[in-house]
Amino acid sequence: MTTLRLALAQQDFPVGAVAANARRVRELMHEAHAGGADVLVCPELTLSGYPPEDLLLRPSFLAACQEAIEALAAPSAQVAAVVGFPHSEGEVFNAAAWLQAGRIERIAHKQALPNYGVFDDQRYFRPGRVSEVVELRGVKVGLLICEDVWLPEPAAGAAAQGAELLVVINASPWDGAKPAAREAVLVERAKETGCAIVYLNLVGGQDELVYDGGSLLVDGDGRIAARAPAFVDALLWADFDAATRTLHARDWPRAPGTPEAVLYAALVRGLRDYVQKNGFPGALLGLSGGIDSALTLALAVDALGAERVTAVMLPARYTSAVSLEGARAQAGRLGVEYHVIDIEPVFERYLAALAPVFAGKAPDTTEENLQSRIRGAMLMAISNKHGRLLLATGNKSEMAVGYATLYGDMCGGYAPLKDVYKTVVYRLARWRNDEAAARGQAPVIPPAVIERAPSAELREGQTDQDSLPPYEVLDAILGRFIEGEEAQSDIVARGFPADIVRRVVHLVLANEFKRRQSAPGPRVTTRAFGRERRYPITSGWR
Repeated sequence: MTTLRLALAQQDFPVGAVAANARRVRELMHEAHAGGADVLVCPELTLSGYPPEDLLLRPSFLAACQEAIEALAAPSAQVAAVVGFPHSEGEVFNAAAWLQAGRIERIAHKQALPNYGVFDDQRYFRPGRVSEVVELRGVKVGLLICEDVWLPEPAAGAAAQGAELLVVINASPWDGAKPAAREAVLVERAKETGCAIVYLNLVGGQDELVYDGGSLLVDGDGRIAARAPAFVDALLWADFDAATRTLHARDWPRAPGTPEAVLYAALVRGLRDYVQKNGFPGALLGLSGGIDSALTLALAVDALGAERVTAVMLPARYTSAVSLEGARAQAGRLGVEYHVIDIEPVFERYLAALAPVFAGKAPDTTEENLQSRIRGAMLMAISNKHGRLLLATGNKSEMAVGYATLYGDMCGGYAPLKDVYKTVVYRLARWRNDEAAARGQAPVIPPAVIERAPSAELREGQTDQDSLPPYEVLDAILGRFIEGEEAQSDIVARGFPADIVRRVVHLVLANEFKRRQSAPGPRVTTRAFGRERRYPITSGWR
């Protein structure tokens, strides 16, 4: 019986870069041929990148993708290839071209078009109607695209035509729950059909989405034969044994272990790709001496290198010695460009200028927000002058309840922690220090920064818990209300105080207007703010 060798392109194909993506496919076809592969497999919408969004409404863009797929047919005289692209023939389809013997042999259309969460396929595509099966060296191969494998019918349709192997190309964005869900679905499809499954996924950051790769091989009996590492670009080699319907990985890189390791890699990849794909020479951030900016600095250095990162401390009258020392120590330890700009004189001038208008009014959050907005204006000025992308350092807990200053600490072009709850920020900080210790290095984040009580330091003796419940309580409520979509009564029934639940839910609903004006950040949970969770700003629902 036949053994097929497959080369799986777990690679990044950026959105809109049609010519560059086509060149990369051509290079991979030559590499696959040189390695003895029978077929190269590329991800969903390889040529356009995913998601191309309203680029798909431009006829010139569709024409460029069509020209590119036709030009890629010629190298298939040496090695067959599966290449994703938007196929326009009056209507537009999310398609996979099977290239073989120097021509486009077959085109498969995606049948299941997701229209939930971050997906909007039904806005752009029409559904395919049949499962396509091709033959390569006597082996029948079914072609499916991403969501197709999540439903029984497309795989069953391919199996009914004699498919022995299902090749599934994907652009499946990552969140913490996704890998386990994928595996469960693939095991179920394999057991239903008796087909082995090659599951190839895109890798890379695209605006608010991060694709992990995490490609999989599943034998015909449902056994997971191999797992590819997350957030690693690789050309993965696999052999399919038609006699036993089993797949064998050939020297795949080892997948990372802990959830913290994978989440940290997701944040690093999202940040790196956003900076590089948008052409920024580097990044900068306000380094406050607090945990959020400290973790953001570590992420930025790991993503871009110390030479491309600038940190700025902007102290005022309430900035503590612990904050000053923590920021200085971390910047020095990581070797980034570091500046200290005292904003106290500017703050005093603002207060003096506003004194006639503020007469008779006691100090309140107005003066607190003013400090934050001075910092935001200065950081934006540095960003403008040097061209480096300003990173907003706020976390998901703060964004959920509006514990952030509009046009102040929310200033920035990208927010790496936007979808990371505060309790997880602490977990990642400790994990990163543990990783450093395992390599014999000093802590990346000063332990004093991790251990101190969190504070915005905008008034004397301030801590976050003056205004918010303890983060362990807050995050537990937020997770149930946002990710779980639980009713307030159900959350209270779980043992949370009713007054705290009501207050937290009110804050979440009342601060939608702030989140609409926040910077994009990588989606790493099952319900991120932004394109996935869209609530009305003006609403009577409470």
